[in-house]
Formats: sequence, C-alpha cells, structure tokens
Amino acid sequence: MSPNGATGAGVLVAVAGVVLAAGILQARDTGYPEPPFADRLLYVESGAVVDRLALSFDPLVADVYWIRTIQHYGRDRKSARPDRFALLAPLLGLTTTLDPHFTIAYRFGAFFLALNPPHGAGRVDQAVALLEKGLRHDPEAWQYAHDIGFIHYLETGDCTAAARWFERAGGLPGAPEWLQPLAAVTLAEGGDRDGARQLLQPMLDSPDEYIRAAAELRLLQLQTLDMIDELDARVEAFAEVRGQYPASLNDLGLGVVADAAGTPFAYDPVSHQVLLARESRLGPLPRIACR
Repeated sequence: MSPNGATGAGVLVAVAGVVLAAGILQARDTGYPEPPFADRLLYVESGAVVDRLALSFDPLVADVYWIRTIQHYGRDRKSARPDRFALLAPLLGLTTTLDPHFTIAYRFGAFFLALNPPHGAGRVDQAVALLEKGLRHDPEAWQYAHDIGFIHYLETGDCTAAARWFERAGGLPGAPEWLQPLAAVTLAEGGDRDGARQLLQPMLDSPDEYIRAAAELRLLQLQTLDMIDELDARVEAFAEVRGQYPASLNDLGLGVVADAAGTPFAYDPVSHQVLLARESRLGPLPRIACR
C-alpha cells in the first residue's frame, strides 16, 4: 500500500473508532444516565505532572485521556449545560503532552474545538494552538498546517490566513500537489488576485505537468474575473448614460466579448450581470467566499 493509501486507511479506521465510541456512549447514557456534573472534575491538569506520574506508560495513559476526551465531547454535544466543552482543551492538552505525536488527537481534537456550538466549543484560537503544538513536535506534518488553513477558511472566513497556511503546508515534505494551487485559489476567493498570481506564476515552470496545467487554468480564471469586472462596469455606465440597461452585451458596441479561454460571455438581462458561459472550460470560477 502506498503511504497515501496507508494514511487514508488510518483516518478511516480512526473515524470508524470515533463513531463506534459515540454509539457505545449513547447506548450507555440511554440505559444508565450519568449523574449531574459527573465528568466535570479533572484532578490533574498539568501535562508535565501527568507525564511524570505515567512513568514509562505515556502512550497508554494518552490513549486513556483520548478516550475520555471523546466521552466528554459526546456527552457535552447533547448537553445544554452552560459550561459545555469546558474540559475539551485541557483533556487534549494532556493527551498530546503524554503522546506528542498523537496525530488523531491533534486533528480530530482541533475540529472538536473549532466547530461552532452546539457541535463544538467554538474556540478557533484553541484549535489553532493545538495544531501549532503538533507542528512543533512534527515540523514536517503538512496535515497540521493544512488543517489550520481549513479552519480559517471555514470558521473565521480569513482567506489570507487560510491561503498562507495552505502555502506552508504545500511546501512541506510529502505534501500533495494540489495544496499550492489551493492556496492561490483561496487568495483569489478573498479578493487578492494579485497575491494569487504571485503564487501561481512560479508554478508555470514546474517539471510536473499537472502543476503547470493547474497554474495555467487558475491564471486564466483570474484574468477572466478581471474581464467580468470591467464588463460589469461598462454595463453600469451604459445604464447611467442611456437610462436603461443593455438588452445584451452586443449593445455595448464591443463586438464579441469572450473570456480568457475564448468562449463568449453570457449576460443575464434580468440581473444585468456578465456571466461565464456554461460551456466555458474555465468554470467554475473562484467565488468570493471569505470575509
């Protein structure tokens, strides 16, 4: 099996384990509900202290704390208590101090922390800190950098931060080839087309055909977005001078206007928007998704 296949299989096993654990917990809690606040006590919060107490059994104790983390997350996800997920960050801190290379704890734990309530703690800061801790122990783990970018993209809407983390992840050993183009697209979605071009331009000289083709496509898309902006401005100017919007792009007097790949643009006479034609090979264009 390839390394990527092994990694994928490991993640699937981990996901299956989390789902199985959640099912067992749900069955147990249904038949034997816990007393109030039974899991709110964490007698030892210092990872260094637990590390000393564990002697040479650190990985085993880390597994115990990871199981308790899953239990805590599963219970609090169904709870309405005001201090829900209060122990999530401390438990993850203990787990990853005992086993600094506990990949699943870093990656799943970060998403438990980052997800908005009621699905998670809504603590992006703690999620990023946990993954940065993982990077300190495994500086070449591109997955941690990727996950930080993904959290910024989904939870904070900060495309610039997301793109920089995707770029960092793409530069680490063993990172997949799609990460660098992803960084450029994320910048474009945040409105920074010039920054996206700066990331894409060096990829045109890549020895990898896939990378070159991806960069060429993204650059054509960015050029097309610029063209749409210019045409939208012309449509608005036409309406201001004539008192009505054009019925078609032909009314602008520009001849046939096409995207960067040569396919004529479409035009919506109702919304007055210039659109990429469905048959264009450049679709879908990067959308403005970030704040």
